[in-house]
Amino acid sequence: MMKQVTGDAVTVRFFMPSPELAPYFTTYYLTEVKVPETEEVEDWLHPEWANVRFPQSANMRAAVGSDSLARAPDMIATGPTSLAGHFVSGPFRNWGIGIQPLGWARFCQGPAADLADRYCDGSTSAAFAAFRPLAGQLYAGAPDPAGEAARIDAFLLSLLAKHPPAEDEARIRAAHAALMDHEIGSVGELAERLGMSARSLERLSLRAFGFSPKLLLRRQRFLRSLAQFMLDPSLTWISTLDWQYVDQAHFVRDFKRFMGMSPSQYAAREHPVLRAAARARAAAAGAAVQILHAP
Repeated sequence: MMKQVTGDAVTVRFFMPSPELAPYFTTYYLTEVKVPETEEVEDWLHPEWANVRFPQSANMRAAVGSDSLARAPDMIATGPTSLAGHFVSGPFRNWGIGIQPLGWARFCQGPAADLADRYCDGSTSAAFAAFRPLAGQLYAGAPDPAGEAARIDAFLLSLLAKHPPAEDEARIRAAHAALMDHEIGSVGELAERLGMSARSLERLSLRAFGFSPKLLLRRQRFLRSLAQFMLDPSLTWISTLDWQYVDQAHFVRDFKRFMGMSPSQYAAREHPVLRAAARARAAAAGAAVQILHAP
């Protein structure tokens, strides 16, 4: 199933993985930006689960958090993030794959925390070695979104057959489902729901999710609020606040922590790629941001 949003220069398409792959990957997404060679687009990614991206462009510059923009590699592999991603690019065509925590545990090497809030060259990173062969297969022939999405799906199905499930797959599934429950607001409640000690939950979180349980819950709360604004920028920030925020000042502190800017600074900037992506993702997958996808 594919949905598309097209603006003056930006087209975003989302494809859903096969049912067998859904616990491990959120979506496959194609972003196409058509601007003159002398122009660039700029945008800020909100915090996400891990992703691997294959930009068909040599002029993209990217950074995470306060890092300086640098030329992006041909295979951009990003661990889970709690900071905004920043990118600037001329015209480009880019395929991406969103990796669920369960997908990290099954297909990526090492703890997710080792690559948290970082991107790297996927062609040399041991953590993303399983995805490396796709880089040479994806853009064969003329542009063909449906055909390219099918290639991604077939490739990942082949990986599924080669990689056995993680030993703690059941606990990761349960932890992810509990994390999605907006009624859970504390680490104690999360640990109680899972029947785990706080220390065991911490180890599981760092290994598969990339961050401590406390930060994961805080990030969920923030993104539930941001997602509403992305879908309808006419809303006031106060009207988008998740119930767990005690007041607007509480939300502003979180906004600065996760996005590196105030809500007013964010709202004042153009979001040509992320706005289109939020609407297309919500139409295709029922969630405006990756982290709110059902596990």
